[in-house]
Amino acid sequence: MIVRCSVVALLLLLGAVGCRQTAPVVDAPQPPDYTRPLGPGERALRLIADPAERPDLGALSGQLADPLFFESLKRSAAWYDKPSTKNYFAPDVSGISHVHARVSAQALLAIVEQAESPAEAAAEIDRQFDVYQTVGWNKRGDVLFTGYYTPQFTASLERADAYQHPLYKRPPDLRSDPLTGDVFGRDTGDGQVVPYYTRAEIESQNLLAGLELVYLDNKLDAYVVEVNGSAKLDLTNGQTMYAGYAGLNGLPYTSIRQELIRDGKIDKNTASLPTIRAYFRDNPGDVSEYIGRNDRFVFFQDYGDPEDWPGGSLGFRVHPERSIATDKSVYPPGAMVLIQAGSEGLAGPVTPINQLVFDQDTGGAIRAPGRIDIYYGIGPPAESQAGRMIVEGTLYYFFLKRDLVQGWHDRLAQSQSQR
Repeated sequence: MIVRCSVVALLLLLGAVGCRQTAPVVDAPQPPDYTRPLGPGERALRLIADPAERPDLGALSGQLADPLFFESLKRSAAWYDKPSTKNYFAPDVSGISHVHARVSAQALLAIVEQAESPAEAAAEIDRQFDVYQTVGWNKRGDVLFTGYYTPQFTASLERADAYQHPLYKRPPDLRSDPLTGDVFGRDTGDGQVVPYYTRAEIESQNLLAGLELVYLDNKLDAYVVEVNGSAKLDLTNGQTMYAGYAGLNGLPYTSIRQELIRDGKIDKNTASLPTIRAYFRDNPGDVSEYIGRNDRFVFFQDYGDPEDWPGGSLGFRVHPERSIATDKSVYPPGAMVLIQAGSEGLAGPVTPINQLVFDQDTGGAIRAPGRIDIYYGIGPPAESQAGRMIVEGTLYYFFLKRDLVQGWHDRLAQSQSQR
């Protein structure tokens, strides 16, 4: 992180002012607040008007030919065919309407499909698309990138031997918006909806008995599945279950990473999933206490066919290092995004990022414009990558220039009518 300060403030901090007058009080730099919400009337994206400030898409043209990029693009473009997608938009905070985003995604697909080379596609995108940078947490475009993944564990359909730690199905009394997923609460059966039970209430009173989906042999592993929202489970009967997100209790999320740092259990500069695992390996008695501090609780379902698994919040499969999770109340979903970050991660060195991705997911801890999660895939290698990914950077969204939207809208409609 670069701390920007004036020359005068720097001299004062170093004691280099050679007069005997009382020096003015200088406020210490405040730590980043990546969860800072947008202010009244503030938008999450700003249009880059100066061509010199636009990222060099031509240098990334090779990524346009990557099969995972193309598959992610197709899924985003197809997602907009559903009328319900209008409910995912908050144009007052992003500045992008549903029509603008839909036509942009479908025009992008047409350009990539029809171009004779990746370089030609990049040139056309650069000519026809505007670029918007995030305002970030500090109005200067800075965000915190973290990683998530799909764990792979062994599990049992029955509670037996070491398999004592369940993942639960969605309870029938949970009420949420069928389109946005926003949780209303618990239906009491008498016409009232109240806040859903906390994690502590669920576990201490066994309130979800009978709704167990599977059992894992490690409480922390079961919690890791909750945090990531999906898991590939190798069952003890020889079968495989693809478990995916089915809802949550709607209560606030508390990071056990931050709790461990606050209590001095792990170093904030090296805190990651591997260091958290190492701490709990050495202190198994602390696992329940720290997990219990998080009131949020996640429910799961068996996806059966892995074709659309692991599914993001938009309802289709996400791809490693091609899908990101953002706060959908401030960012427009489904769009092509460029993410950029250096190698100086907050938990150690990371691979620099200069990657085209798609905004196709969200998460319990992903709130406000300053927090972004990158999906890394399935199993232990992905866990290692995701666990190390704590780095500052920025991101850019690509949308058609506004004066081209209607023309593309008409062209796409005509193309569909001729099929």
